[in-house]
Amino acid sequence: MEQTEKLRTISYSGIFLSCFSDYSEKCIHATPEHTLVYLYSGEQVIEDRNKKITIKAGECAFIRRNHRLTMYKNSNGEELYKGISLAFKRNVLREFYSKMNMADIPKNLTIPDDNVFRIKPRVDMTSLFQSLQPYFDEDMKPSESVANLKLQEGIYALLNNGEFFYPILFDFTEPWKVDLMGFLGENYMDELTMEQIAAYTGRSLATFKRDFKKISNLSPQKWLIKKRLEAAYTKLKAGKKVQEVCVEVGFKNPSHFSTAFKKQYGIPPTEV
Repeated sequence: MEQTEKLRTISYSGIFLSCFSDYSEKCIHATPEHTLVYLYSGEQVIEDRNKKITIKAGECAFIRRNHRLTMYKNSNGEELYKGISLAFKRNVLREFYSKMNMADIPKNLTIPDDNVFRIKPRVDMTSLFQSLQPYFDEDMKPSESVANLKLQEGIYALLNNGEFFYPILFDFTEPWKVDLMGFLGENYMDELTMEQIAAYTGRSLATFKRDFKKISNLSPQKWLIKKRLEAAYTKLKAGKKVQEVCVEVGFKNPSHFSTAFKKQYGIPPTEV
């Protein structure tokens, strides 16, 4: 079991149970796996490019892998945000696919362009997540075999929800490599780990580091800090407040921001 106090999220073999006591929690969704989200309480707002989808208690949504989204996990009055996510790793999907009767798989289906799908409220989907609630409420870890069965149940529920999920779930082609500098130039202010950046650009972590070394003398971490500080300098020159700029460019610690800024420019950000 892995638990992060800050996010109050517990992970069991691809099943993520989340609870947020704050009014709103903003996060960047950057998973390389397909994800199915269900809300027990509260509200979740998913922003995908120019689209906004709001999921309320008792509803769920499917999010395709390798797509960057912004999500807001909100309390609703006195109700805390509580939700469960199932992440479908490729090995789980491959194993499921290998046991299917190929004659039962629909042919010539068109794959939708959407990255987020609101799931119709059906008994199979609702009963799946209600059966997971005791693990959430009592902090009881399910066994590996139970967790795997729940993931398989989730796959069946999705396939029953719409035939278009067949080509989405069982597409095992490797992603094309995305231009590194193009991706980083658009996303350098976001809180993404090196593993997430590698996955989003279609690379393993080792390949990402090797490719980055070909185009920059800096390490990826130092490149990101330098880029953020350059953006911060521009914003400060335009008259923005130091505290606002610090958050906007991706620094969580004001002290770290001030130290890094002074090291790069020779003056503290308050003197720009």
